[in-house]
Amino acid sequence: MSLRVVFMGTPDYGVPSLEALIQAGYDVAGVFCQPDKPSGRGKKITFCPVKQCAIAHGIPVFQPVKTRVDGVEPLRQLAPDLCVTAAFGHILSQEVLDIPRLGTVNVHASLLPKYRGSAPVNWALINGETVTGVTTMMTDKGMDTGDILMQRQVAVEPGDNAGTLVDRLARVGAELLIETLRAIENGTCPRRPQIEAEASYYPLLKKEMGVMDLGKSARQLCDFTRGMNPWPGAYAGAYKVLEARAEDWAGTEAPGTILKADAKQGLWIRAGEGALRVLRMQAAGGKPMNACDYLRGHQMEVGALIAPDKTDAE
Repeated sequence: MSLRVVFMGTPDYGVPSLEALIQAGYDVAGVFCQPDKPSGRGKKITFCPVKQCAIAHGIPVFQPVKTRVDGVEPLRQLAPDLCVTAAFGHILSQEVLDIPRLGTVNVHASLLPKYRGSAPVNWALINGETVTGVTTMMTDKGMDTGDILMQRQVAVEPGDNAGTLVDRLARVGAELLIETLRAIENGTCPRRPQIEAEASYYPLLKKEMGVMDLGKSARQLCDFTRGMNPWPGAYAGAYKVLEARAEDWAGTEAPGTILKADAKQGLWIRAGEGALRVLRMQAAGGKPMNACDYLRGHQMEVGALIAPDKTDAE
């Protein structure tokens, strides 16, 4: 008899894990996700990816405002053997954690105890990591502090941004989840506490955090661009930088100075060390464009400074 599972997740990252549970034959009794929210310019109510997946498979969906308040009784009535979370977005109270008889397994997109928090993929890229991974862990009341079950390393590719890396980690996480649950079922799942001295925690990303500090090195700015793409975006003045490359530059210009701006070489901006060569960009109110294409129709003054305080490109 398969385990009776309740799945908790909200964004795209959770969908492969939910699909994997279904395909592996687990009895998914219900799915919890965050309440529907308006999105886009029209502020239309849209269903999150996990809810869409659940509906497609005919699985009941529950959307508590606060799981520890209005989610307790619905979860208790579902009587799960196990809960699985993957980017759910709610911190679970001890009362909630006590409901499933085998506990709650979280699929976290980092090699814990490094990169605890809600944006581990973004921060790993921002910090220039070349290796990250996925951890399955037993959830406790802390922020990603529970015992580690299984881990799998994943290489960070040079062309990765947060969007592409999240997609890859989500698929790896789904595979690791099933491996973990099979091991739990047959009593062979490893389990070890996290080493607190090795832990790191990074905060939730916010829109205002996308302003680029052009005093940093070009390499750091490239990593920042990757980590902030697709959201909240990396901004140099009124321009969203979508893709960039670090170039050598030995001049004495102030950081933020436009060094080159033409249809052949694109946009070069002086960094604290080296130059940031912008490959793809988006002007305020405009569409994403190759920087060379953008500069065929728009002039930017070489020697001028990029204003540091604009974040209104969409």
